[in-house]
Amino acid sequence: MLSPARQRQLAGQSLYVVLALALIVAALLPLAPGRIGVPGPDMLTAMTLAWVVRRPAQVPPLTIGAVALLADILLFRPPGLGAAITVLAAETLRRGAHRGRTQGFVVEWLRVAALMALMVLAERTLRTLFLVPPTLAPLPPLGQDILRLIATVAAYPLVVAVLHPLGLRRPSPAELNWPER
Repeated sequence: MLSPARQRQLAGQSLYVVLALALIVAALLPLAPGRIGVPGPDMLTAMTLAWVVRRPAQVPPLTIGAVALLADILLFRPPGLGAAITVLAAETLRRGAHRGRTQGFVVEWLRVAALMALMVLAERTLRTLFLVPPTLAPLPPLGQDILRLIATVAAYPLVVAVLHPLGLRRPSPAELNWPER
């Protein structure tokens, strides 16, 4: 028999995986074929970081890595690069969960925005450094990456607002005395 804390953790992890798969499928849909426009936000990254800030025990690094690797493969990005960067970013936020619980949402938003900017910089730097062939995974122009970053940062409060009714609120100090693993 599972403890109630473990049941909540597994339910949250399952919900995260289901929502992540829905976001990946939505990203695969041809909503505007042939039209090149402004890149939209990376909702999977925003959701993952919001989930880690709110319920760090519900999304272990292995789950985040598996979902991000699946997204890399299905969205034709260099396999593993985005997953590794996402896991590192999530673990950075997870370690700061104790410090961030007393700060307001604006501070959290700025921390996540800075982390997202570092994620974009790390991906561009690593792809340039290791000379990923353009035929394998073309590097988008810097302007598109910046527009996607701005859109993702702007969408973060919306993602948090959508996740709040699902029970993803900031943990209380008593709840942060986990491990619930």
